[in-house]
Amino acid sequence: MSRRSFIKNTSLLTGGLLLHNSLTKAFATEGAANKINIGIIGCGDRGKGLMLVMKELPDNFNVVAVCDVLDFRLKEAVKTAGATQVKTYTDYRQLLDDKNITAVAIATPLNAHFSIAADALKAGKHVYLEKTMTYNIDEAQDLVKLSKKYAQQTLQVGHQYRYTPLYFKVKEMIEKGYLGKVMQVDCRWDRNWNWKRPAPDPSLERKINWRMYREYSGGLPAELLSHQMDFINWAFQTHPNEVMGTGGIDFYKDGRETYDNVQVMFRYDKEGMIGNFGSTCGNARDGYLFKLKGTKGTVSLLMHEGIFYPEPQTKKELETVDGVTGATKITWNKDGGIPILKEPTKDGTWYALKGFYNCVTNKQQPVSNVITGATTAVCVHLANKSIYNGTIEKWKPAYNFS
Repeated sequence: MSRRSFIKNTSLLTGGLLLHNSLTKAFATEGAANKINIGIIGCGDRGKGLMLVMKELPDNFNVVAVCDVLDFRLKEAVKTAGATQVKTYTDYRQLLDDKNITAVAIATPLNAHFSIAADALKAGKHVYLEKTMTYNIDEAQDLVKLSKKYAQQTLQVGHQYRYTPLYFKVKEMIEKGYLGKVMQVDCRWDRNWNWKRPAPDPSLERKINWRMYREYSGGLPAELLSHQMDFINWAFQTHPNEVMGTGGIDFYKDGRETYDNVQVMFRYDKEGMIGNFGSTCGNARDGYLFKLKGTKGTVSLLMHEGIFYPEPQTKKELETVDGVTGATKITWNKDGGIPILKEPTKDGTWYALKGFYNCVTNKQQPVSNVITGATTAVCVHLANKSIYNGTIEKWKPAYNFS
C-alpha cells in the first residue's frame, strides 16, 4: 500500500468530496422532473423530522397531507409542514384514497409498519418506510413477496447510512482492502436518559411512549442498533450466522417492557468476523461509537465524521516517500489518525430522501430496498429473540431474500 495508491484510490486526503459511483447514480436525475406530492403517516418526532428535511428539498417534495391518531400530533405536523393547504387525517386509509398523493412516508410505531406499507402499495403509492422495516420475520417475508407483485412502485427503507457519503467511503475502503481483514466490529449507542416522552394524559402513555412496550416496539435493537447492523450487512454483503444476546430492565423501573440495557453479539462465518452491538440508557460516555477493526487498520465512526487509524506497519508504509508523492504530506491528528472526509456532509436523512425522489422519478431500485430491509429486520428480530429468551439464534435459509 503506497502513499500514492492510498491517496488516489481512497480520496482520504483530498479537499473535495468525491462520491462513490453508486451514490452519484442514486442522486442523478434524468431530465426535468416534477415534485412528488407526499403524505406523512405518523407525525411524532421522526415524522416531523422527515418533514423538516423535505422542506430543505423544495424542488423534490410537496407535503400535501399528514396523518396521526393523536390530535395534538396532527396540529404539530401542520405547523411543521408550514403549508396552508395540507390535509389532515386520523385514518391512514383515507389518506391512501387521496388520488393527489403519489407517495407516503411511514413513521409510525414499528408494529404498524407492515400493514400500512402493504396497504400503500396496494393503493398505488410509492413508499418511504422508516426502519426497522417490519416488526417480525413473518412480516418481512410477506412484504418482500408483496413488493414483487407491485414492483412498479418504489419501496425504500429508512436505513440512511446507505446514502451517506462518509459511510459510502468506508464501504469503499473495506472493498479495496485498506483495513485488511476485518476481525471485529464494535458498536454502541448509549444515552443517560429514560427515553420517554411526556404524556399530556396518562391514557396516552402507551401511544406516545410506544418504544417502551413490546406490543409496539423492537426496543433498542430496532430503534438504534439496526442502523449499524444494516451497515455491516451492506458493507460486507453478508448477514450473521449466529446471534447471542442479553439484556434487562436494569435501571428504569417505570413499567416499561423493552429493555434499557442490551448487548448482542453476531458471528459472521463467511467473513470470520464478530460484531458487538450494545446500547444502554444509563450512561452517555461513549454516546455513538462504531469501530471496524482490521489487520491493517481501524475505522472509527461518528454520525458525520470518521477517522482511519492504521496499524503500525501500515502507518510505516504510508509514510514511505516515493518520487511521485513525496511532496504530499500526510496530516495525522493528535491520536495518530487520518480524517476520512475533510468536508462536512449533510444529515443522512437528506441523502436518503434525495435518493428516494430520484428512484421514484427514474424508476430505479433503492439502495436500501425491501430485500436489504428484510435482511436487517431478521437480524433485529433474532437479536430480540436471543435477548428476551436467553437463546442462541441461527440464520435459516428462509431468511436469504432475493
